[in-house]
Amino acid sequence: MSSSLVLVANAGDSSISTFRVTDAGLDRLSVTTGTTGCSNFAVDVDRGLVYASVKADDDTADPGILTLSLDRGTGELTPRSRVALPGGAMNYLSLTRGGSVLLGAAYSGGYGIVCAVDDDGVVSAPAAEVQFPRLHSVLASGDGRHAYFVSLETDLIAQYELGDDLTLSPLEPATAAAPSGSGPRHLALSDDERTVYVLTEFTGEVLRYRRDPSTGALDLIDATPAHDPSEKLRHSVIDEDPRENHYVWGADLHLTDGVVWASERTASTLAALRMHDDGSLAEPEGFVPTETQPRGFAVSPDRRLLVAAGEGSTTVSFYRVEGADLHLQGRYETGRGANWVRFA
Repeated sequence: MSSSLVLVANAGDSSISTFRVTDAGLDRLSVTTGTTGCSNFAVDVDRGLVYASVKADDDTADPGILTLSLDRGTGELTPRSRVALPGGAMNYLSLTRGGSVLLGAAYSGGYGIVCAVDDDGVVSAPAAEVQFPRLHSVLASGDGRHAYFVSLETDLIAQYELGDDLTLSPLEPATAAAPSGSGPRHLALSDDERTVYVLTEFTGEVLRYRRDPSTGALDLIDATPAHDPSEKLRHSVIDEDPRENHYVWGADLHLTDGVVWASERTASTLAALRMHDDGSLAEPEGFVPTETQPRGFAVSPDRRLLVAAGEGSTTVSFYRVEGADLHLQGRYETGRGANWVRFA
């Protein structure tokens, strides 16, 4: 197995757990507290830095992004700097351009940001901002030329050219539509970056977009269900309780070799959708029960391991990946409200 680390944000405890991957499973090295309400973070593995979204607390009036240094031996995270975000906390953070640029999306604040990151990991005030209702995620292309912000409420992906000066210039067209009422949430790029997959929260589908590698523009091709039909889940309605109403509640997606994995929180499952050579997806072969309300999960860099967290549990599940199958290796205590996982 890999000797990498796994970080898990426990929003209910305002903490981040650090685990080491061993031949026996996961060994929890440390728990870093003081990350108020942290529900997501980005990791710069090469520089040993973690950028965590935190909420306001008794000591700080504004939410912000906290930069922490990661000790790979002890697993401890040490705060280094903090940038304030008066407009609201980020729900998604991602890095691009070798860790020199940080992108963020704020759900409640309805805005997205681009920030510079210096050699010491200090995050600048936003160099560019965009406004869309209930932004849920953001990713850049591998070369850092294009950025994609996903708006759950308005069913679209806003697509931009990211300039050398960190300005955002809308592509033509400026947005790529998702099906009405689908609630696009998280996205992932295929290895060749000619396909973008987007998981919807309200319909539990994986949308497939064709991406022009030159212009960066996206074009919706089709959609494949990613929730268990035997559960008879209903189409979600925004601002209504999914668990209470037995609604579809899609959350996160990641890729392994030839497979798109997607989580659904009402039935607490992980679905595996095999990719065809043209990027299209087969319907799920099965649904793996996992942690309660799996908002976040992650795949190891070698794509052989998967760790899933649940908002409704205090443990994470650790799996070995074999094609479209998951083999549970163990469950490990992490903390309350676990909702974000990354390998480091």
